[in-house]
Amino acid sequence: MQQTPREKWENIEENILSPHACLSAKSKGRVVAEEESPLRTCFQRDRDRILHSKSFRRLKHKTQVLLLPEGDYYRTRLTHTLEVSQIARTISRALGLNEDLTEAIALGHDLGHTPFGHMGEKVLNKLAKEHGLNGFHHAAQSLRVIDHLEKDGRGLNLTWEVRMGIIQHSKGQVDVRSGYDLESPSSIEAWVVRISDSIAYLNHDLDDALRAKMLDISEVPEEVLHNIGARHSERVNTLVQDIVLHSGDGKLSFSPQVLKSIETLRSFLYQNVYARANAQIEDSRVEHVLSALFVHEMKKNDGNPQEAVDFISGMTDKFALQLFQELFVPSPWPNL
Repeated sequence: MQQTPREKWENIEENILSPHACLSAKSKGRVVAEEESPLRTCFQRDRDRILHSKSFRRLKHKTQVLLLPEGDYYRTRLTHTLEVSQIARTISRALGLNEDLTEAIALGHDLGHTPFGHMGEKVLNKLAKEHGLNGFHHAAQSLRVIDHLEKDGRGLNLTWEVRMGIIQHSKGQVDVRSGYDLESPSSIEAWVVRISDSIAYLNHDLDDALRAKMLDISEVPEEVLHNIGARHSERVNTLVQDIVLHSGDGKLSFSPQVLKSIETLRSFLYQNVYARANAQIEDSRVEHVLSALFVHEMKKNDGNPQEAVDFISGMTDKFALQLFQELFVPSPWPNL
């Protein structure tokens, strides 16, 4: 019998990929079994399902760092996701890993992110705990989106490898009661996405901060400029090449010098960019908006806090502000 295109590609994977790569033909499968596609591997199908989902499209109007930026060139949660995907694919291909699996995890890793960036996540985590839930973390919510919320509650029914990679992309912070091992990603492709996420946000957040004149290039530590690079493309290229060069035997690692510079850059951004960005967002106002919307949704859903969390975390920045305006800001009396 003639092989299908999917079967041909599964054979190619087995012949050319690293022994440490996750093969699509050996996937642990889906929660609900499905007939295999004749054209696409299981990981290719997962990538396509994420790409065509409503939650993926909403990422274009969600804050990355700068709230509702006026310029056209600042990153949103969607452009961040695309940058993570491209970096992860490059690393995976260079190391002989499963590029389709890596891309699917990368495209889905932030589907559960809140409006207003990490400040929104902080507020929603507080509200969830106050109302009897275990808290809120965007990685766990991303898994909830693909398992239970997409397609009118049917979910996307993704493979085990993609689902685990999504919830494991962010080290720590996800409640231990979730039952998932978050310290040891289930595949090397999941590790690639976790590292690519850091490479992307550390560099594009610095790039956006410089463009927004939140800081000057002269303020960036000399160690970072010298060891990683002064331009965004140079920094990304340095980090990707370094991890490819120093990884092997199923493990990913940077050189000691570059790793030290990464930590210097991370500390610098937390002190000089994220703190300033949060001040611009004005923590108390974000908390006021989301708290009011949370209470409103609780009343609509018979006091169910999970319904409120699901609804608010899925909002874009603009929709959250628009709904708050409609519900809580008095409208002028119409001119008669």
